Amino acid sequence: MKKVAVIRGDGTGPELVDSMMRVMDAVSPDIEFVPCEAGDEWWKKHGGDSLIPEGTWDVLNEADACFKGPTTTPGYVGAPRSVAVSIRQRFNLYANVRPIKTFAGAPAPLGDVDFVAVREATEGMYFGKEVEITDDTFIAIRRITTSACEKISRYAFEEAKRRGWDVVVGIHKSNILRMTCGAFMDCLRATAEEYPDMALWEYHVDNMAQQLIKNPQFFNQKVLVSTNLFMDIISEECAGLIGSIGLVYSANIGDDYAMFEPAHGSAPKYKGMNKVNPCATILAGAWMLRYLGETEAADRIIQATERTIVEGITTYDLGGDASMSDMTDAIVRYL
Repeated sequence: MKKVAVIRGDGTGPELVDSMMRVMDAVSPDIEFVPCEAGDEWWKKHGGDSLIPEGTWDVLNEADACFKGPTTTPGYVGAPRSVAVSIRQRFNLYANVRPIKTFAGAPAPLGDVDFVAVREATEGMYFGKEVEITDDTFIAIRRITTSACEKISRYAFEEAKRRGWDVVVGIHKSNILRMTCGAFMDCLRATAEEYPDMALWEYHVDNMAQQLIKNPQFFNQKVLVSTNLFMDIISEECAGLIGSIGLVYSANIGDDYAMFEPAHGSAPKYKGMNKVNPCATILAGAWMLRYLGETEAADRIIQATERTIVEGITTYDLGGDASMSDMTDAIVRYL
């Protein structure tokens, strides 16, 4: 039996994970789910230099995959790094992958889209090193390695190949960040030479931000790839194209481990209000099942979620008046 470490998270995280687990119970996969603690709320009670207790690391090390509910990251000097960054770096989960596809029945502000955002997830600005030079000057270090760039470049082209697509879009700012973005693009170009049936398009990140608003369909059936911070921001913009980040689910994938999570944050102001959209969390769970070989159950969850949205049983962010539990009830019912 496969084992999954389940981090319930902060804010609305526990409610969302409960919704996901209701859906898991409905499809009864052959998986053991092990609940774990991590996040800002745990850390405020227990302290220490990590948001993740040692007992949770033990479970993570023994599990076949991790499911992480939304967690809060404290935003002040001296606080530990985020739960997601810690796990990505510990297990070298170098590819953060977010499908961006319009759902029938959900808002499509600029028309239907269908592409994938791939983000290098272990370094860049999330390397997490900052230096105070003087009282007036602070420096953040952007760490880029060719080894990580090679891994994410190959992942992007292989993801396009898996989907039957023939374009990878490299997003960068090498006219300004000549060494770091230059190294990223050099790796991407070298990898492209190994895929003669595919094209590499190159966009500066500021132009890309504009083109996603001006011509979003131009990028349909393409894989977008960039460094950590750039794609974190661009993929958030992409969420607006499908109506809500409450629909964006993600995977953090390495060579032999993966962590699945909704793309959005913990929304602490909505904690306990039964209000937020459970779809991203539930669909991240479906993707986890697919990763663990439970393909039929994953397909059923995706179809039930799509039907729920089509039927108009949606939360406030999608223009509906359903609660989190209403949407979850509908998904379970359609299963």
